[in-house]
Amino acid sequence: VTSAAAGNSLLNVCMDAKHHKTQPGPEGQLYGQCVLWKENACCTANTSMAAHEDQSYLYNFNWDHCGVMPAKCKRHFIQDTCLYECSPNLGPWIDQADTSWRKQRIVDVPLCWEDCEQWWEDCQDAVTCKVNWHKGWDWTTGTNQCPQGAMCQKFKFVFPTPADLCEKIWSHSYRASPHHRGSGRCIQMWFDPAQGNPNVAVARYYA
Repeated sequence: VTSAAAGNSLLNVCMDAKHHKTQPGPEGQLYGQCVLWKENACCTANTSMAAHEDQSYLYNFNWDHCGVMPAKCKRHFIQDTCLYECSPNLGPWIDQADTSWRKQRIVDVPLCWEDCEQWWEDCQDAVTCKVNWHKGWDWTTGTNQCPQGAMCQKFKFVFPTPADLCEKIWSHSYRASPHHRGSGRCIQMWFDPAQGNPNVAVARYYA
């Protein structure tokens, strides 16, 4: 396989995971914060709606496991869900995952510095009991609860730096990039769709 062909197979793809479409394409009815991807998306309209709900059918995940998550913080988690579910530009970072609910995951996606920093800024007073939200929860009630003995404390103590938050919370799905928004070297969780999707060029660069 030529390297160009190998590179192309990493562009404009959907990962093989729980709710992803097999092929990206236009989705006219994407909801709320996921609307950025409507020109070309890996998520359906239903998935985009569910991304905005607490304990949605997507993963039964409860953001409010240590008390209500502030809205200014929650919007970053909604955006993170939209990027994960909808983006067709994560191909270079797709890895095999050996779990019951997905065959693939993303690893070390270089998230733009501002996206990491803003997420951390807006969430530092939110409260959680865990560093890695992928595993170790008590699921006996059907939704995630803090495991016994885990103490609820503010994000700023659980994640002392923006890099800690971006890199540890989803077991290294993201890497805190030193690059800045608009550099073409890092993935933006937030962008202005009127300007086009900046992540297309970033995926091409890393592919």
